[in-house]
Amino acid sequence: MTVEQPDTPAPAAGGARTMIFPDAAAVARALARRIAAAVEATPALVLGLPTGRTPLALYAELGRLHAEGADFSGVTTFNLDEFLGIPPSHPGSYRSFMEAHLFRHVNIPTERHNFLDGAAADPERECARYERAIGEAGGIDLQVLGICTNGHIGFNEPARELQSRTHRVTLTAETRRSNAGLFGGDIATVPAEALSMGMASILGARAIVLLATGAAKASCVERMVNGPLTTDLPASFLQLHQDVDIMLDEPAAGQMRKRSGA
Repeated sequence: MTVEQPDTPAPAAGGARTMIFPDAAAVARALARRIAAAVEATPALVLGLPTGRTPLALYAELGRLHAEGADFSGVTTFNLDEFLGIPPSHPGSYRSFMEAHLFRHVNIPTERHNFLDGAAADPERECARYERAIGEAGGIDLQVLGICTNGHIGFNEPARELQSRTHRVTLTAETRRSNAGLFGGDIATVPAEALSMGMASILGARAIVLLATGAAKASCVERMVNGPLTTDLPASFLQLHQDVDIMLDEPAAGQMRKRSGA
């Protein structure tokens, strides 16, 4: 497909709010601009944020926009999840990830960074505390999500049943493999459990944006958009939300293109 305006999304078959961009960089630029505009309109915006490879380009773009004058000093953030059994200072923790890739590069005050504590002595109590903190902040205005190749969002893994609220979860081997890079490439050192916002926690956000880039995501993206609602693909539950944008690069949209004949 030829795209004349690189940052203008092409219409996608199968969903009115699905946008296809030529590449991952264009996806990141578009969402960073959207977030910056939302913060300009609502300086006290509450953002839900993911980790992983997909949002790295987004976080770099937000840092660039801040260097150019964007002010994020009133923003509050909540991260989706955290590994269980490691302290916040651990280099493999998602707190360390966010500090390295976003928070060092924008002016969101440290006291407005909200994380689950993977070293909490009572994980269930920590999950309840996090739910209260989200409520006390007034709820999440904009939740940014990635998607794993098995269709999980946050650490809500495919299962017979999905937990509604922030909870303790056992990670699949696939999820642990995908996070091994944070632990020196050794899957054996990746924690077997994590804490994660639940599906109702995620769906409680006022608006949701899901990012997916790369051909490896194409199959689960197509199933998420066109398939049935199923706990075997947790991301399919986004179909229940009234304000969702799905932002894809061309490779991630490949299976949708084939389905529609585009």
